[in-house]
Amino acid sequence: MTEEIEAFIEYLETVKGASKNTVVSYRRDLLQLADYLEKQGIRDLSRVTQTSLNSYVLALEGSKKAASTISRMIASVKGFFSYEAGKGKVKTDPSGGLKAPKAEKKAPVILTVEEVGRFLSQPDGDTPKEIRDKAMLELLYATGIRVSELVGLKLEDVNVPIGFLTCRDGQRERTVPFGKNAGLALRHYLEHAREALLKGRESSWLFTNCNGEPMSRQGFWKIVKDYGRKAGIVTDITPHSLRHSFAVHLISGGADLHTVSSMLGHADFATAQMYMECMKKEALRAAYSGARSEE
Repeated sequence: MTEEIEAFIEYLETVKGASKNTVVSYRRDLLQLADYLEKQGIRDLSRVTQTSLNSYVLALEGSKKAASTISRMIASVKGFFSYEAGKGKVKTDPSGGLKAPKAEKKAPVILTVEEVGRFLSQPDGDTPKEIRDKAMLELLYATGIRVSELVGLKLEDVNVPIGFLTCRDGQRERTVPFGKNAGLALRHYLEHAREALLKGRESSWLFTNCNGEPMSRQGFWKIVKDYGRKAGIVTDITPHSLRHSFAVHLISGGADLHTVSSMLGHADFATAQMYMECMKKEALRAAYSGARSEE
């Protein structure tokens, strides 16, 4: 089954123009399915039935995986078998009856403007690493881009004098502006830190780790966690927290929802509408906190 999976992955990359993260997730999910089926004695696509796939989903639920993770894995299975059915590799699609578990939607973590200020002020040293961290954090909050888009930026994607960057996700591309603070931090990084991190190497990547290699998503997550602790932020801060906070703060300042949605790269406008509810809740929380402090 591995051969069919790799053919499907190639289709996602070359025909559908899927992003790198999507391709990685699909391959991981489908290889896990293949491993499960092989242990059940099922090695050929023609022998996969709805019953065997339902058993797989039950096994996933029994492993205590999050509902959102199981839903993503089911989507991978459905996409794969739909492709195989279209190619005539299976007579009927055995994944048609699979249903994703209902996931409880959690409100995104929104930092206050004061918390963001404390967080962004943490990397204040003059080492190449701290200068790089400052530029990455400022740019992330100033644009609301995804962490995968941030670490995937190349030198040619950023225009510092004009103040905009270009994000690419598969075949989609969008231009996002950034302000003065991010521009100053980015210029300082390019002039005083990047060459030191590269250690004589050449690289097209905008940000690299301390070994001159491309920055990983996991590495940047650790950076965010570390500075969050230093800033004394008790909420579970992640790179996405800055993305959500960027959106809510823009809307609170009067930005048009459609404009914010476009900057974030949302394919579905309804996703951005969630931030309106977040903004209302944050306003109520701030009003309540102010009233309590005056008692």
